Amino acid sequence: MKGLLLSALIWGGAAYAATVRVVATVNGYPITDADITERTKLLPPALNNRENAKNAIIDDYIKIDYARQFKIEPTEKEVDEAIKNSKREGGGPQLRLAARAAVAWQMMIMRAIAPTISVGKKEFADELADIERAQGLPEEITFVRLINIPAKVYEKLEAPKDCDGAEKMARDLGGAPQRITALGYELAPEIRAVLAGLEMMRWSPLVEKKAYLICGKKKTSEWKDLDDIVRQNAIYKRALFRADQILKQQRRKAIIVTSD
Repeated sequence: MKGLLLSALIWGGAAYAATVRVVATVNGYPITDADITERTKLLPPALNNRENAKNAIIDDYIKIDYARQFKIEPTEKEVDEAIKNSKREGGGPQLRLAARAAVAWQMMIMRAIAPTISVGKKEFADELADIERAQGLPEEITFVRLINIPAKVYEKLEAPKDCDGAEKMARDLGGAPQRITALGYELAPEIRAVLAGLEMMRWSPLVEKKAYLICGKKKTSEWKDLDDIVRQNAIYKRALFRADQILKQQRRKAIIVTSD
């Protein structure tokens, strides 16, 4: 009996030791086999493997340490809120670690990186164009659309002076123009993609026997907030890029020891 009990204790101890086996350390923080197993459950199916899980944990510790250099330390309430917003079921130390790192990194981006970034004319114009393509702008657009246009007819289209001129030109060439007025963000994505960046009074390229021409634009009252939104979006995108570069640098500097 004593022999069986001793064997059970030894086996149980060995099993426990296996679950807490340290497979890596990053700047002194231990990462156990159990940590990696738990983290794999939080990853998307396409990335669900142990190597990705280990790297995610390493990045989390690096993010938390780097944020502390700026005296940024998320509160437990902020971590709880992040977990709640993630809508992940269950819990565990790895979910909490991931949430803490995400909150700390976001705070670091907004407090330490974003304030150092300025937006030039090109960045502003690029961001405005991205918004225009993705969701449309708060402006009223009047455009002329031609459908089922033979290539020979399209080649005869010229730049008109106004909407009436565009319609008359199309009719004179045997077409049936459609004049449409709509808010930019109400347009169908495929139409928005064609009109985005299209110069006034210039026909779009002929695609699938369709051509468009913008002959009128009028900003709505919602436009007054757009400049701030565009600038903030441009700053945030550049801040994200810089943060990614910082993470790569900090990873190269980190003391990472693996035993796998």
